[in-house]
Amino acid sequence: MPEFTTLRIDRDAQEPRIARLLLNRPARLNAINDETPREIRAAVEWAEADEEVHAIVVEGAGKGFCGGYDLAWYAEQDFEHPCQQESHPWDPMVDYATMKRNTEDFMALWRCSKPTIAKVHGAAVAGGSDIALCCDLLVMAEDARIGYMPTRVWGCPTTAMWTYRLGPVRAKQMMFTGDVISGAQAAEWGLANLAVPVAELEAETMRLARRIAGVPRSHLAMHKLVVNQVMLTMGLEQSQMMATVFDGITRHNPEGLWFRRYAQAEGFKAAVEWRDSGRPIPERDEARRLVDEMDARKTAGG
Repeated sequence: MPEFTTLRIDRDAQEPRIARLLLNRPARLNAINDETPREIRAAVEWAEADEEVHAIVVEGAGKGFCGGYDLAWYAEQDFEHPCQQESHPWDPMVDYATMKRNTEDFMALWRCSKPTIAKVHGAAVAGGSDIALCCDLLVMAEDARIGYMPTRVWGCPTTAMWTYRLGPVRAKQMMFTGDVISGAQAAEWGLANLAVPVAELEAETMRLARRIAGVPRSHLAMHKLVVNQVMLTMGLEQSQMMATVFDGITRHNPEGLWFRRYAQAEGFKAAVEWRDSGRPIPERDEARRLVDEMDARKTAGG
């Protein structure tokens, strides 16, 4: 079986028609680093090429599914990154190329001819919700959480899957608030296919996967293509292009720079507490002033 640094994939020991893709950075809540998107694509390609595999279950090791990008590192540090350029004018196309590649890697779960099922316990938030929503089906523990909190500042979900999976009204509510919802509420809203007590999550996910895996691969591929084509006709690729550009803007506009400076000065936890508390986030001239003040203090201290 292929070996990776951020995940594992193998056929299920009892159900060889089902592949198990395990996000495997439990000490970091399976947070996404630079290797994760590439490894997801490679793992999906491995399962795609295995003629015995009919379905793929995607899950997380440890306390949850995936806590999103490893932002504590990206936000607090001073280093340059294609997605956080500050020592020179921001190049949006460099940013776009990096994030679009990540989006395309996550979308390998959506493009794969074999059905993909996200099995979510704990949290599937921020970039972790992108991974979950790129899967065809979503089975959640009732007390699990899903949402994209960085819509409040410093982020836009590049896969744009919320509208296509949830509808415009509910998607707007999630994007405007940055709230998270429980697995039970996700099922009530139609975002999750099933929500069950966490003790039943494995059994219910595998029951669904086994039911799917009994269908010929060619039939599964055709049905998936039909549904995916509807989403493409609705403009999914264009929505993802816009969302990925906007994601870069949120990290480089005055509000995004304020968030990073605050994280650098006070720590990522403090920045997230402000972001999620509902307190007004500094905007425009106020944000620029605060960034300038924090930069001046940093220079004086250096």
